[in-house]
Amino acid sequence: MAYKSKYRPENPDKYVGDPTKIVCRSTWERKMCKYMDKNKNVLRWASEEIAIPYISPVDNKPHRYYPDFLAEIKTRDGKVQKYLIEVKPYKQTKPPTAKSRKTKTYHINMKTYAVNTAKWKAARELCEDNDWKFTLLTEKEIFKG
Repeated sequence: MAYKSKYRPENPDKYVGDPTKIVCRSTWERKMCKYMDKNKNVLRWASEEIAIPYISPVDNKPHRYYPDFLAEIKTRDGKVQKYLIEVKPYKQTKPPTAKSRKTKTYHINMKTYAVNTAKWKAARELCEDNDWKFTLLTEKEIFKG
């Protein structure tokens, strides 16, 4: 999944921020950029343009979380809904499975999961306060159908 590129939107007027500085950190994020750019129901969108403070459970210090996307989407009923969208591999959305012997990889994956959980909790709280929705997308949703 690791892949870094710049995305140049076909519809730069829909992008909130500088459309020359859109960075995709994976092919999955690139696919989402194309979707946001070309879908007529996506009215406006941004990539890593919002910072959400959170406390890391690993070091108990404040950090900033930059969700992958912020989008204003026209829903089926014609209303406009704001979404914070995070793109992650499915395996990072679930706690790692403990084997009989806990390896270094297991501990790294556990820390990653704990930090992600703290970030997503902060994002959900921000969304609740602003009447937005938080959505976590994995390869299962991005490549469905």
